Amino acid sequence: MKLQQLRYVAEIVKQGNHLSAAADALNTSQPGVSRQIQLLESELGVEIFQRTRNRIIGLTEPGEHVLAIAKRVTADIAALKSLKADLESADTGRMVIATTHTQARYVLPNIVVNFIKRYPKVELILKQGDPESICAMVENGEADFSVGPETQRQFPDLLRLNGNKIDRIVVGPKGHAIFSEPELTYENLAAHPIIAYDTRYTGRWKVMEAFRRAGFTPRISLSAIDADVSKTYALLDLGLAILTNVAYNPERDTGLDARDASHLFEPSTTTVTLRPTSYIRPYILEFIASLSESLTVRELRSALKNAIIRE
Repeated sequence: MKLQQLRYVAEIVKQGNHLSAAADALNTSQPGVSRQIQLLESELGVEIFQRTRNRIIGLTEPGEHVLAIAKRVTADIAALKSLKADLESADTGRMVIATTHTQARYVLPNIVVNFIKRYPKVELILKQGDPESICAMVENGEADFSVGPETQRQFPDLLRLNGNKIDRIVVGPKGHAIFSEPELTYENLAAHPIIAYDTRYTGRWKVMEAFRRAGFTPRISLSAIDADVSKTYALLDLGLAILTNVAYNPERDTGLDARDASHLFEPSTTTVTLRPTSYIRPYILEFIASLSESLTVRELRSALKNAIIRE
């Protein structure tokens, strides 16, 4: 078994099961890639890919496990290759953060500014996605860590750490009837259309589950993928947006008003995910520790060590 073969498996999947595209990305020939995959399947005694008329159409069930291992191994090898340079130049390098729109737009800016002032030679890269896709980026080795809300899908190969809790608010156009209500309740909220997060976000499920437990089914007028889009349509009076409180700034969000809804809906918990088997550079641990008072570099090192022992 060769490391190269595992790289081929991961690249084929990354390229949508197109052998020619994988070969181009790997600077090799399509017959060479095909041959190496066949040799790997022969050695393992299982078929990794489903095929029809000599065309790959997807992974087999054993192939899913092979892919997961291939991603871990290739990511770990990449980390090992960068280890020497990182140790020699502790204040240089790059840091890739996978995060959601709300975190990138409202939570991270000041933290990023302070980090860059301290480490001007570190290139910082932000990759955005929904809560599950950002964890997948970490799992695949595309990002050093992720910052976002909880996910419904479990990522057993990742270390998950909880950070700050963020309360929810109701946002709508100034003068909306909801802001003159003596008390904010499920009933008076459900009387108005609601702008909700996309179903990929746990915030939507938490909000809808709270309404369900209270015996109300609000009408969803629009599903949006981020807070800015939600606020844009709330300003047009298409519905009330239920957001985290970090997403609202009365000085910037002119024309909008907000009301605390923490007594109705569970807060969102900011979570950080890492691959415990990867080498985590000191400045990355420092950045993560700056996200929450509950996270320290010492505690992060201990959590990573314990996660590796459990594996």
